[in-house]
This record gives sequence, C-alpha cells and structure tokens, in this order.
Amino acid sequence: MAFLALAAMFFIPAGTLAYWNAWLYLGIIFIPMGFVMLYLLKYDPELLERRMRFRERQATQKRVIGFSWIIFLLAFLIPGFDYRFGWSEVPVWVVLLAAAMVLLSYAMIFWVFRENSYASRVVEVMDGQRVIDSGPYAIVRHPMYIGSTMFYVFSPLVLGSWWALIPALLIIPMLVARIRNEEAVLVKDLPGYEEYRRKVRFRMVPGVW
Repeated sequence: MAFLALAAMFFIPAGTLAYWNAWLYLGIIFIPMGFVMLYLLKYDPELLERRMRFRERQATQKRVIGFSWIIFLLAFLIPGFDYRFGWSEVPVWVVLLAAAMVLLSYAMIFWVFRENSYASRVVEVMDGQRVIDSGPYAIVRHPMYIGSTMFYVFSPLVLGSWWALIPALLIIPMLVARIRNEEAVLVKDLPGYEEYRRKVRFRMVPGVW
C-alpha cells in the first residue's frame, strides 16, 4: 500500500511511467525497508510494533508531526511536476550520489534500531526503559535524526528536483523543535538521562550541536 501511494505521488504529477528517477528511488527505499522489517519481525517485534504507533501525546510533537506531513507532501509531490515541466537539470552523478546517501541514511537508522529497542516513533518513556549509551548513542544523543535528515535532504535529488529541496530542508527546524521537546520529556521521565546528557554533549552533529 505504501509503495502504491508513493508511486502515485511520483507518476501522476509526472504524467508518465517513464520517470526513471522515481523507479530508482522506489527501489532504494523499499528494498532496504523490507530487509529492516523482516529483521525486526524476527529479532525485535516489539520495536516494530512501537514504530507503527503514530499518536503523539505531547502538544508540541503533534504540531511538529503536522508540519512534517506538509513538508513530506511538498517534497514528494514537487519532483513529479518538476520532471513533467523540466524545471530542474540534476546531473546523473548527483542523482547516484544522492541515492547512495539515502541508502546510507537507512543504514544509520538500522544501526539505531539494532542498538535501541526503545526507539519508538512517538515521544514517550516506556516501563523498564533505560538509557542507551552505546553504538551511535556514544557519539550523539539523537543519531536516528541524522538518518532522517539525510533521507529528506537527499531524496529530492534522487528524484531529479532542485526545487523540492526547498521544502525538504524545512525538516531541519522541525527536527530541532522535536529534539528539544523530546529531551525535556526524557530528562523528566527517564532515570539517568540527565547524566547521559552531560556525558554525551552533542545532540546530532559532533562538535556543533
């Protein structure tokens, strides 16, 4: 169903099935996605169930998710129109490099899933949850958002659109707002998180933020 919905977002605006960037993109996201889902079904079905939750409890998070959906729609509808009307000329080497970065974003997210079984889609602290400070969490406090940022920023380039980068880049302030609220919840409700914040100083970018 997700495959068909996303394909419709690409091919209907493009007005053709000959939109090769869209076929490339669908392949590089759904093949790894299938691998990750099979892995979670076998080794961590509870995490897979947590990733299926969408109902946020925090008012701030509800607003962030609402804006994120708008960003998603713009970032993934514009490329089809861009292809149809020829607004952008993205070199093939840029498309392929961006495709590699999207795959790398999946690898980052998969690494997070292997390390942190509490990586719920919604901001919450679960019974028995503990602070994870190993793997990517030893470097930054929110490594999954690195993967999310890479995914959003490089996806428009795989799809051959410079213009779709404009809404895609708006995901960065949305994630900053999400992280600030998420950390307030974790400091309040997750034992040991304040100590972890002192130990691992940076949220997403080592040496910067």
